[in-house]
Amino acid sequence: MSFPISPVIAQAAAPQPQGGGMSMIIMMVVLFGLMYFMMIRPQMKRQKEHRALIAGLAKGDEVVTNGGIAGRVDEVGETFVTVEIAANVKVKVQKGAVQQVLPKGSLKSA
Repeated sequence: MSFPISPVIAQAAAPQPQGGGMSMIIMMVVLFGLMYFMMIRPQMKRQKEHRALIAGLAKGDEVVTNGGIAGRVDEVGETFVTVEIAANVKVKVQKGAVQQVLPKGSLKSA
């Protein structure tokens, strides 16, 4: 049993008008600019502030580390900081682990 199959005639698609490429490039540039001002620039600003914070560490500063340990800076090395968290209890942490510097006298009030 044979089914008659009518021949399918393939037609070429109508040519699309050119000029969509320029609007695509403009849209990509605008998208990149938006991403830069919304994501990249604020992150760079935070990194710059953190580097300044670490460079300004001095003995006697009261700090909080990324792990939540609060203490007073006892010694500042090139890559490490010794933080006194209680009487005669000192912890050595990397400078990058210091999250913030507290105002003087913050630890005594806590």
